[in-house]
Amino acid sequence: MPPPFPLAFGAPLAVNALESTTMLVSLALVPLGLLLAWALASVRLRRGVPSPTAWRHSIAEVGMVAGTLPWLFLVLTPRGGSGGVQLVPFADLVDLASADPRTIVEQLVGNLLLFFLAGVFVPLRFKVGLWAVFLGGAVGASLVETAQFAFGTGRVASVDDVLLNAVGALLGALASRHWWRSSPALAAERAETAVLRSAGRDWRVTSFEVSRGTDRAARC
Repeated sequence: MPPPFPLAFGAPLAVNALESTTMLVSLALVPLGLLLAWALASVRLRRGVPSPTAWRHSIAEVGMVAGTLPWLFLVLTPRGGSGGVQLVPFADLVDLASADPRTIVEQLVGNLLLFFLAGVFVPLRFKVGLWAVFLGGAVGASLVETAQFAFGTGRVASVDDVLLNAVGALLGALASRHWWRSSPALAAERAETAVLRSAGRDWRVTSFEVSRGTDRAARC
């Protein structure tokens, strides 16, 4: 967790410049990401993958990576300070409640956005549910906090950051739930399950009718 603002007159300006530059570069690279998604989809189409699945998987793969890397760059960038570890749950959140509005927005929004887009796109690519996305976000956040401390970034590795990052991933999955719950693969799986269940009922009916016919023949 970054140290509270403002530490000094120049600190917020330096951080804002870094964040602004990172966001501008990320936006400038959006066409490259779309081109990469097109290239991946083209390869899948040549391999015979159905068009909806090819595009869905390709866009999801590019989206989950491109939507997470800029935030990882920001949170792993060294900043002035001695750093530390905060393992008491909700301690940082309680302290944050008394901070200035700018700090609250930066801390909450920044932590929620770290894995938000990963949460949006991962369920579109893989067959995972909400809890899997939440746990995956928690594991990823734990690795990020460990890296912050191990690399001496001057940040505080906080359990509250892990919680917020995981919640952000969960919110992303909820935001895209309509699309991944109605994906072509899931629809096909449901149709196959319905057919199997129907076949099972038909088999049971047929077996019952055969059994009744056998009993009637025996009585005759």
